[in-house]
Amino acid sequence: MALILNKDKIRNFRDRIKQLGGEDVSRCYQCGKCTAGCPVAVYMDIKPNQVMRLAQIGGDERVLSSSTIWLCLSCQVCSTRCPAGIDIAGAMDTLRKISVEDKHSSPENSIVKFHKAFLNSVKRSGRLQELEFSVMYNLALLKPLKNMDLAIKLFQKGKIKPFGVSTKDKGNIRNIFRNSRRFIKEKK
Repeated sequence: MALILNKDKIRNFRDRIKQLGGEDVSRCYQCGKCTAGCPVAVYMDIKPNQVMRLAQIGGDERVLSSSTIWLCLSCQVCSTRCPAGIDIAGAMDTLRKISVEDKHSSPENSIVKFHKAFLNSVKRSGRLQELEFSVMYNLALLKPLKNMDLAIKLFQKGKIKPFGVSTKDKGNIRNIFRNSRRFIKEKK
């Protein structure tokens, strides 16, 4: 599939990545060190250096609907190896945000649901509530009894608490979520 190059579209996509995440993907000169060091590159449909190149040339549709941005572990190996000093893992995070914002469908839909269930659990109680998270994630997958046998064993061994453990100051956590939304709106 050939990409039709539109200078405004290219500039807009690069600028959006830079504005939202602070990374200038145009500095990438395709050395490939990010891909060579990535522990999950073999599972990606577009390799990390290819994501950077597509971001440079306005391939937003291809990047934002790829599995790659959702499979990225954010382990920072790519960022550490980058001779241009680009935080590639940070750029991947920004691309995930843009993908969600623009309502792109993801081939890795279960990962998107995992992120949402995780963040919602933290937002409600100030930390991850394993039982609540598991139930919400399984419901999102439409598999409410998935791993029930494992949950029962963990509960019996005392590894998960039925009501979890909350932080004392949930207000601070809620403020962090509220401020992050405000920060994103102000940057637009």
